[in-house]
Amino acid sequence: MSAQVYLIPTFLHEQSLHVLPAYILGAIEKCNVLFAENERSARRYLKQLKREIVIDSYEWFTIGKAENEVLQAFRNKIKEGKAIGIISEAGCPGVADPGQLLIAAAQEMNATVVPLVGPSSILLALMASGMNGQQFCFAGYLPIDNHQRIKAIKELENESAKKNSTQIFIETPYRNNQMLETLLKNCQVSTMLCVAVNITGPDEWIKTTSIQQWKHLTTDLHKKPAIFLLSAHQGQGKRI
Repeated sequence: MSAQVYLIPTFLHEQSLHVLPAYILGAIEKCNVLFAENERSARRYLKQLKREIVIDSYEWFTIGKAENEVLQAFRNKIKEGKAIGIISEAGCPGVADPGQLLIAAAQEMNATVVPLVGPSSILLALMASGMNGQQFCFAGYLPIDNHQRIKAIKELENESAKKNSTQIFIETPYRNNQMLETLLKNCQVSTMLCVAVNITGPDEWIKTTSIQQWKHLTTDLHKKPAIFLLSAHQGQGKRI
Protein backbone atom coordinates (compact mmCIF):
# COMPACT_ATOMS: atom_id res chain seq x y z
CA MET A 1 0.00 0.00 0.00
CA SER A 2 1.41 3.38 -0.99
CA ALA A 3 2.04 6.02 1.66
CA GLN A 4 -0.54 8.73 2.18
CA VAL A 5 0.47 12.29 2.92
CA TYR A 6 -2.19 14.48 4.52
CA LEU A 7 -1.73 18.24 4.25
CA ILE A 8 -3.20 19.42 7.54
CA PRO A 9 -4.19 23.09 7.78
CA THR A 10 -4.30 24.98 11.04
CA PHE A 11 -5.87 28.20 12.25
CA LEU A 12 -4.70 31.69 11.34
CA HIS A 13 -5.83 33.02 14.72
CA GLU A 14 -5.72 30.92 17.89
CA GLN A 15 -9.25 31.97 18.86
CA SER A 16 -10.68 30.80 15.53
CA LEU A 17 -10.66 27.03 15.73
CA HIS A 18 -14.25 27.08 14.47
CA VAL A 19 -13.15 27.92 10.91
CA LEU A 20 -11.56 24.48 10.53
CA PRO A 21 -13.69 21.65 9.08
CA ALA A 22 -14.34 18.66 11.34
CA TYR A 23 -12.82 16.16 8.91
CA ILE A 24 -9.32 17.43 9.70
CA LEU A 25 -9.35 15.55 13.00
CA GLY A 26 -10.25 12.30 11.24
CA ALA A 27 -7.25 12.69 8.93
CA ILE A 28 -4.93 13.38 11.86
CA GLU A 29 -6.13 10.23 13.60
CA LYS A 30 -5.19 8.19 10.53
CA CYS A 31 -1.58 9.36 10.69
CA ASN A 32 1.39 7.53 12.22
CA VAL A 33 3.94 10.26 11.58
CA LEU A 34 3.73 14.04 11.79
CA PHE A 35 6.06 16.58 10.17
CA ALA A 36 5.42 19.99 11.70
CA GLU A 37 6.88 23.41 11.04
CA ASN A 38 6.88 23.94 14.83
CA GLU A 39 6.41 20.81 16.93
CA ARG A 40 5.53 22.63 20.15
CA SER A 41 2.70 24.67 18.66
CA ALA A 42 1.54 21.69 16.57
CA ARG A 43 1.22 19.58 19.72
CA ARG A 44 -0.82 22.33 21.37
CA TYR A 45 -2.97 22.57 18.25
CA LEU A 46 -3.79 18.84 18.31
CA LYS A 47 -4.81 19.08 21.97
CA GLN A 48 -7.10 21.97 21.08
CA LEU A 49 -8.75 19.85 18.41
CA LYS A 50 -9.23 16.89 20.77
CA ARG A 51 -8.12 16.85 24.39
CA GLU A 52 -8.05 13.04 24.51
CA ILE A 53 -5.63 12.69 21.61
CA VAL A 54 -2.40 10.84 22.55
CA ILE A 55 0.26 13.22 21.28
CA ASP A 56 3.18 10.88 21.93
CA SER A 57 1.65 8.10 19.86
CA TYR A 58 2.93 9.96 16.78
CA GLU A 59 6.45 9.98 15.47
CA TRP A 60 7.40 13.66 15.26
CA PHE A 61 9.75 15.53 12.92
CA THR A 62 10.36 19.28 12.72
CA ILE A 63 10.41 20.63 9.18
CA GLY A 64 12.36 23.83 9.76
CA LYS A 65 13.76 24.57 6.34
CA ALA A 66 13.51 20.88 5.38
CA GLU A 67 17.21 20.17 5.74
CA ASN A 68 18.60 17.09 4.06
CA GLU A 69 18.17 14.80 7.08
CA VAL A 70 14.50 15.77 7.51
CA LEU A 71 13.86 15.25 3.82
CA GLN A 72 15.57 11.87 4.01
CA ALA A 73 13.49 10.89 7.04
CA PHE A 74 10.37 11.89 5.14
CA ARG A 75 11.39 9.76 2.16
CA ASN A 76 12.05 6.81 4.46
CA LYS A 77 8.58 7.07 5.98
CA ILE A 78 7.06 7.08 2.49
CA LYS A 79 9.02 3.93 1.64
CA GLU A 80 7.62 2.35 4.80
CA GLY A 81 4.09 3.11 3.58
CA LYS A 82 3.25 5.31 6.57
CA ALA A 83 0.31 7.69 6.85
CA ILE A 84 2.05 11.04 7.21
CA GLY A 85 0.67 14.40 8.24
CA ILE A 86 2.29 17.73 7.37
CA ILE A 87 1.20 20.56 9.66
CA SER A 88 1.80 24.20 8.77
CA GLU A 89 2.48 26.82 11.42
CA ALA A 90 -0.40 28.94 10.12
CA GLY A 91 -2.88 28.26 7.34
CA CYS A 92 -2.27 25.65 4.66
CA PRO A 93 0.80 23.42 4.18
CA GLY A 94 2.70 24.08 0.98
CA VAL A 95 1.28 27.60 0.50
CA ALA A 96 3.91 30.14 1.59
CA ASP A 97 5.16 27.29 3.77
CA PRO A 98 8.32 25.14 3.98
CA GLY A 99 6.24 21.95 3.73
CA GLN A 100 6.30 22.41 -0.03
CA LEU A 101 9.67 20.65 -0.29
CA LEU A 102 8.30 17.56 1.44
CA ILE A 103 5.21 17.58 -0.75
CA ALA A 104 7.42 17.73 -3.86
CA ALA A 105 9.28 14.66 -2.58
CA ALA A 106 5.97 12.87 -1.98
CA GLN A 107 4.93 13.54 -5.57
CA GLU A 108 8.28 12.31 -6.89
CA MET A 109 7.81 9.05 -4.97
CA ASN A 110 4.20 8.56 -6.14
CA ALA A 111 2.75 8.82 -2.65
CA THR A 112 -0.91 9.79 -2.37
CA VAL A 113 -1.09 13.47 -1.43
CA VAL A 114 -4.34 14.56 0.24
CA PRO A 115 -4.86 18.35 0.59
CA LEU A 116 -7.36 19.28 3.30
CA VAL A 117 -9.50 22.41 3.30
CA GLY A 118 -8.39 25.16 5.66
CA PRO A 119 -7.93 28.92 5.92
CA SER A 120 -5.43 30.59 3.60
CA SER A 121 -4.80 34.26 4.32
CA ILE A 122 -3.82 34.74 0.67
CA LEU A 123 -7.14 33.49 -0.70
CA LEU A 124 -9.32 34.95 2.05
CA ALA A 125 -7.77 38.39 1.60
CA LEU A 126 -8.15 38.15 -2.19
CA MET A 127 -11.80 37.11 -1.83
CA ALA A 128 -12.57 40.10 0.40
CA SER A 129 -10.49 42.67 -1.49
CA GLY A 130 -12.75 43.20 -4.49
CA MET A 131 -9.66 42.94 -6.68
CA ASN A 132 -9.10 40.68 -9.68
CA GLY A 133 -9.39 37.08 -8.51
CA GLN A 134 -8.77 35.62 -11.97
CA GLN A 135 -5.30 37.09 -12.45
CA PHE A 136 -3.17 37.37 -9.33
CA CYS A 137 0.32 36.71 -8.02
CA PHE A 138 1.70 36.08 -4.53
CA ALA A 139 5.15 37.66 -4.14
CA GLY A 140 5.84 36.57 -0.56
CA TYR A 141 8.13 38.85 1.45
CA LEU A 142 9.56 41.94 -0.23
CA PRO A 143 13.22 42.96 0.31
CA ILE A 144 14.15 44.49 3.66
CA ASP A 145 16.57 47.00 2.12
CA ASN A 146 14.62 50.22 1.54
CA HIS A 147 15.96 50.88 -1.96
CA GLN A 148 15.31 47.31 -3.07
CA ARG A 149 11.89 47.35 -1.45
CA ILE A 150 10.83 50.50 -3.31
CA LYS A 151 12.07 48.95 -6.55
CA ALA A 152 10.08 45.76 -5.86
CA ILE A 153 6.90 47.72 -5.07
CA LYS A 154 7.14 49.71 -8.30
CA GLU A 155 7.71 46.50 -10.26
CA LEU A 156 4.61 44.93 -8.68
CA GLU A 157 2.58 48.06 -9.44
CA ASN A 158 3.75 48.05 -13.06
CA GLU A 159 3.01 44.33 -13.39
CA SER A 160 -0.48 44.88 -12.01
CA ALA A 161 -1.20 47.67 -14.49
CA LYS A 162 0.26 45.70 -17.39
CA LYS A 163 -1.64 42.47 -16.74
CA ASN A 164 -4.71 43.78 -14.89
CA SER A 165 -3.59 41.54 -12.02
CA THR A 166 -3.68 41.61 -8.23
CA GLN A 167 -0.27 41.57 -6.55
CA ILE A 168 -0.21 40.04 -3.06
CA PHE A 169 2.61 40.18 -0.51
CA ILE A 170 3.32 39.98 3.22
CA GLU A 171 5.62 41.49 5.81
CA THR A 172 6.92 40.57 9.25
CA PRO A 173 4.32 42.03 11.66
CA TYR A 174 6.72 44.39 13.43
CA ARG A 175 7.60 46.00 10.07
CA ASN A 176 4.01 46.42 8.83
CA ASN A 177 3.83 50.14 9.55
CA GLN A 178 7.05 50.75 7.60
CA MET A 179 5.63 48.73 4.71
CA LEU A 180 2.45 50.79 4.65
CA GLU A 181 4.43 54.03 4.80
CA THR A 182 6.61 52.92 1.89
CA LEU A 183 3.55 51.99 -0.18
CA LEU A 184 1.88 55.34 0.46
CA LYS A 185 5.01 57.26 -0.48
CA ASN A 186 5.88 55.35 -3.65
CA CYS A 187 2.67 54.09 -5.32
CA GLN A 188 0.50 56.07 -7.71
CA VAL A 189 -2.36 57.82 -5.88
CA SER A 190 -4.92 55.99 -8.04
CA THR A 191 -3.51 52.52 -7.24
CA MET A 192 -5.83 50.46 -5.07
CA LEU A 193 -4.46 48.96 -1.87
CA CYS A 194 -6.11 46.32 0.30
CA VAL A 195 -4.83 45.61 3.81
CA ALA A 196 -6.22 42.53 5.57
CA VAL A 197 -5.48 42.24 9.28
CA ASN A 198 -5.97 39.32 11.69
CA ILE A 199 -7.99 37.30 9.17
CA THR A 200 -10.54 35.02 10.89
CA GLY A 201 -9.71 36.63 14.26
CA PRO A 202 -12.22 38.46 16.46
CA ASP A 203 -10.69 41.82 15.50
CA GLU A 204 -10.38 41.04 11.78
CA TRP A 205 -10.61 43.97 9.41
CA ILE A 206 -10.11 44.16 5.66
CA LYS A 207 -10.14 47.45 3.78
CA THR A 208 -9.63 48.32 0.11
CA THR A 209 -9.29 51.90 -1.08
CA SER A 210 -6.96 54.06 -3.15
CA ILE A 211 -3.49 55.09 -2.06
CA GLN A 212 -4.83 58.65 -2.01
CA GLN A 213 -7.54 57.69 0.50
CA TRP A 214 -5.15 55.62 2.62
CA LYS A 215 -3.05 58.75 3.12
CA HIS A 216 -5.95 60.31 5.05
CA LEU A 217 -6.42 57.32 7.35
CA THR A 218 -4.74 56.66 10.69
CA THR A 219 -3.69 53.04 10.63
CA ASP A 220 -1.58 51.11 13.13
CA LEU A 221 -0.50 47.67 11.90
CA HIS A 222 2.35 47.13 14.35
CA LYS A 223 2.75 43.47 15.35
CA LYS A 224 -0.57 42.52 13.75
CA PRO A 225 -0.66 39.69 11.17
CA ALA A 226 -1.41 41.46 7.89
CA ILE A 227 -1.37 40.85 4.17
CA PHE A 228 -1.20 43.48 1.43
CA LEU A 229 -2.78 43.50 -2.04
CA LEU A 230 -2.10 46.00 -4.83
CA SER A 231 -4.13 46.69 -7.95
CA ALA A 232 -3.01 49.42 -10.34
CA HIS A 233 -6.46 49.70 -11.92
CA GLN A 234 -9.83 50.46 -10.46
CA GLY A 235 -12.09 48.27 -12.62
CA GLN A 236 -13.15 44.70 -11.99
CA GLY A 237 -11.63 41.89 -14.03
CA LYS A 238 -13.95 40.52 -16.73
CA ARG A 239 -15.74 37.30 -15.92
CA ILE A 240 -15.19 34.31 -18.18
